[in-house]
Amino acid sequence: MATLTEPGPPFGAGSAPVLTAKPRRGEAVIKVILVAAAATSILVTAGILFAVIEPATEFFSEISPREFFSTDTSTNGYGVLPLVVGTMLTTVIALMVAVPIGLGAAMYLSEYASKRARSWLKPTVELLAGVPSVVYGFFAVFFVIPVVLRDGLGLEVSAYNSLGAGLVLGVMIIPTVASLSEDALSAVPLALRQGSFAMGANRMQTTLRVVMPAALSGIAAAIVLGMSRAVGETMILLMAGGSIKNVSLDPREGHETMTGRIARTALGESPVGSIEYKYLFAVALFLFVITFVMNMVSIAIVRRFRQPY
Repeated sequence: MATLTEPGPPFGAGSAPVLTAKPRRGEAVIKVILVAAAATSILVTAGILFAVIEPATEFFSEISPREFFSTDTSTNGYGVLPLVVGTMLTTVIALMVAVPIGLGAAMYLSEYASKRARSWLKPTVELLAGVPSVVYGFFAVFFVIPVVLRDGLGLEVSAYNSLGAGLVLGVMIIPTVASLSEDALSAVPLALRQGSFAMGANRMQTTLRVVMPAALSGIAAAIVLGMSRAVGETMILLMAGGSIKNVSLDPREGHETMTGRIARTALGESPVGSIEYKYLFAVALFLFVITFVMNMVSIAIVRRFRQPY
């Protein structure tokens, strides 16, 4: 509520009365709660780094970074690059599935769907995000790989391979790309669409040449967030991606990923304090750095292409 702080000159005398915001009860408490919520996320991130850095530092005191950043594919080796190859390969396959389907769904929901269709289609798409990843893992192992890839497409694939894992991983991140992209498209002002229609453009031309460029920052952020989600996924890759350290780019073969290696090492077979146990934290720290860089790139893209309306 705004109140007059001092009497102003009569109307028409050349200046308006000075307005100030009247403080409301409880506003200070709400502000403290919001600041505490924001600070909690920072503290959690700092806690994760604190828990990971110390064992990782101990690991690098015994194993050289050169050996760590190598293509060693031996079972007991400490080369992380084969794990990076597996992670990036499945992520690329997942994005090839999620980006076109997710953007297509976002375009339909934002530009073509009626209110009635949108009211049930969008929750249905977002429902995929609520399916546990272990269910997706079983879906990949018992249906996608044997039925779709082998019987349906006639491909010669391993029992556990990056192609099947990447396809199902792409299905899992479709809701992330679709929901965030749809929000970005819906935020574009109606005036831009009306101006495009007035110039003679049809709906598809308006969507592709006006609406999507205007929402580019939000779409890019959705894709990067989906990529980060794919890089950090564990159960699908652990169950369907394989456990072989492989530098081959053939998706029909099995590839161990960083998250898969972390999960296997954390099962309890490696004694606490052993070099294998510390290797887990070194891989986790490297994975954290990768996802952090992705988020920084996303923020830079959003700031570069954001158009305030």
